[in-house]
Amino acid sequence: MKNGFQDIVGRRSAPQGKNAPARGAARRASGFTLLELIVVMTLIGLLVGIALPAYRDATKRAREATLREDLARMRVAIDEYHTDKGEYPPALEDLVSVGYLRALPADPMTRSDSTWVLEYAPWEMVDEGQIAGVFNVRSGAEGEGLDGTLYSEW
Repeated sequence: MKNGFQDIVGRRSAPQGKNAPARGAARRASGFTLLELIVVMTLIGLLVGIALPAYRDATKRAREATLREDLARMRVAIDEYHTDKGEYPPALEDLVSVGYLRALPADPMTRSDSTWVLEYAPWEMVDEGQIAGVFNVRSGAEGEGLDGTLYSEW
């Protein structure tokens, strides 16, 4: 026969067996602990700290690749114009109007198509009676690329 103390303890103790909830389950069901939240926020901060500089470099690298490609295409179009017409184009817009380019590309660094720096053919390269047309084109952007060279020298 159980004494009164065991009856009280037995009634107040947690249920035993398969259907009994695990110890501390009521506490875990209420949410995350402060320590768990701090650990997760620290990990997120570390990942952002690693990914953000890589993202910035990737976007700059993409704009630089676009700039190099646009400069190469415009220079090829200038050379083709010179080969076909025997003179250099008076302006970049003439490459578009004659059909050597579909549209004048925007400088990806300045995001404008009016900032291209034009180099006109020196007088030694121009026959008498011809105007000195656009011989070369460069970017009008300030600053330097990831390789350390100025955009204006590309």
